[in-house]
Amino acid sequence: MKAGQVLVILGPTAVGKSAVAVELATKTAGEIISADSRAFFCGLDIVTDKPSPSDRRGITHHLIDSVDLTGKYDAMAFRNDVERLIPKIQSRGHLPIIVGGGTLYLGAILRGIFSGPSADPALREKLLSEPLDELYARLQEVDPEAAERIHANDRLRIVRAIEVHTITGQAISDLRKEAKPLSLDFAVFGLRMEREAHRRAIAERVRKMLAKGLINEVRRLRDQGLTTQHQAHRTIGIPETAAFLDGEITQKELEERLIANTWALARRQTAWFKRDSGVTWIDATGRSPQEVAKEIGRFSD
Repeated sequence: MKAGQVLVILGPTAVGKSAVAVELATKTAGEIISADSRAFFCGLDIVTDKPSPSDRRGITHHLIDSVDLTGKYDAMAFRNDVERLIPKIQSRGHLPIIVGGGTLYLGAILRGIFSGPSADPALREKLLSEPLDELYARLQEVDPEAAERIHANDRLRIVRAIEVHTITGQAISDLRKEAKPLSLDFAVFGLRMEREAHRRAIAERVRKMLAKGLINEVRRLRDQGLTTQHQAHRTIGIPETAAFLDGEITQKELEERLIANTWALARRQTAWFKRDSGVTWIDATGRSPQEVAKEIGRFSD
């Protein structure tokens, strides 16, 4: 790596990003900054497949367990944290390695983020209560560019886009064009897998999570006060397991729903990453973290 560069390893869920990052950090005296959109929250260990202390192998990891279970964290906070952390890491002579699949958070540093208006609680509550198809139709009318980018079932992002337009009179897509990426020398690598191998990896991860105690973890999180009103509750694995705990679905249905929803997330992430031309893509299908890390190292030299 060139002096002053920041390494980014991104990609959809379950392609092995965390293990590859640890391999690279071991070889380059690196420190890892997590860009996993839910690993920020304390207590979400199994449900986010958070690397354990032994998995981290003594490598410093930043922004894991950095937010209270019932707290909030957003893309601007992540951008500010990255701006704060990178000079400190570099001052120690270490390589900053940003790793994750959180598209909003990665977008905040690689594409830029605009300072939108604060949420209007009354307006947001009203919008959240309206039928989703009507909201999406309104978004198509006021901001067709955003409607193309946002999935028709993504209620929260649809509501936010309409909220911004209502408050400012401007389309959120126009405001985002004014955003600037961080002024850093990023070397960006993406990991991907062949479709069927990726689906198998997701299914295997889900089964391991269930075997490790996902159901008990979600039960404990609810006992600790996690509710549907909290940001962390929107993590894939928590609403589904809550439905099982409430007797709404069977354990078999839980497993099937987790696999389906995780695969849907992976497809959304992949579509988002494809819009970035500055990513060097590495095929991780059937390869060890050591092999993938070695290939990234060759590209980086």
